[in-house]
Amino acid sequence: MKPMHFRNFLAIDWSGALGERQKGIALALCTRGEEAPRLLAPPGHARWSRADVLDLLAGHLPPDTLVGMDLGISLPFADAGAFFPGWAQSPPDARALWALIDAVCAPDPHLAAASFVDHDDLSAYFRRHGGREGVQFHLPGALHKRGRMRVTEAAQARAGCKPYSNFNLVGAAQVGKSSLTGMRLLHRLGGRLPVWPIDPLPARGSLVVEIYTTLAAVAAGRTAGRAKMTDHAALDAALVRLGSRPAGGSGAIDDHSADALVTAAWLRTAAHRAELWHPGELTPELAATEGWTFGAP
Repeated sequence: MKPMHFRNFLAIDWSGALGERQKGIALALCTRGEEAPRLLAPPGHARWSRADVLDLLAGHLPPDTLVGMDLGISLPFADAGAFFPGWAQSPPDARALWALIDAVCAPDPHLAAASFVDHDDLSAYFRRHGGREGVQFHLPGALHKRGRMRVTEAAQARAGCKPYSNFNLVGAAQVGKSSLTGMRLLHRLGGRLPVWPIDPLPARGSLVVEIYTTLAAVAAGRTAGRAKMTDHAALDAALVRLGSRPAGGSGAIDDHSADALVTAAWLRTAAHRAELWHPGELTPELAATEGWTFGAP
């Protein structure tokens, strides 16, 4: 299999916020070579909706596109042998988890996930607003208070990042809501687009991977603590570090757009690195249950 069959590189900064259209969703696309990534605008609107992104992925991607989505494609499993230990209906793998989330959240508009985190049984596994920490948020004997982590998140930490549990729904850095809404989208794709490593790396065609934009920023010369870029000068410096032409422009830029632009350029440089497709800890069972973050060592 040849990862560099990819000809286009799309980075999606995602959002789990309430509402139809999100200021936190940004998409940036680049092709092979050195051209600067460009931001994509949603059809007919100023802001993207999650449904817009689903429509793009389902049928309007450029050929052979590597798509990076900044969200968790699954929940912790390996640490307890289950997503929801002690719950008889806990799904056996990631695709079954996506189906469960989408079914429970069927009443929630705009691919939201409120019904899942407020579910009578499942809420016990999440840390929610208002000091509502479920009794299952920590495993017995947990050594820290950040909640359960996937194996790939431990790898992110070794790379200098500060990952958060996908069961955490509180705070500016929480990733739980964006991950749950993203899993609804992945389920709705219905296999029309493979998702690595839950699906194998294809010899041709497009592919979705999980990304962590901080990994791209670090590769572009930033530190994990200064991963966010809010002006064009910092953005262009990061792009040049990744072998890209600068995006141009001046003054301020929102961090969602900057994250997407830098990560698209990073995907272009990272796709050919065989070791990123074969992390040492990624077993077939882990691929089917927890998945992996592309670029995590």
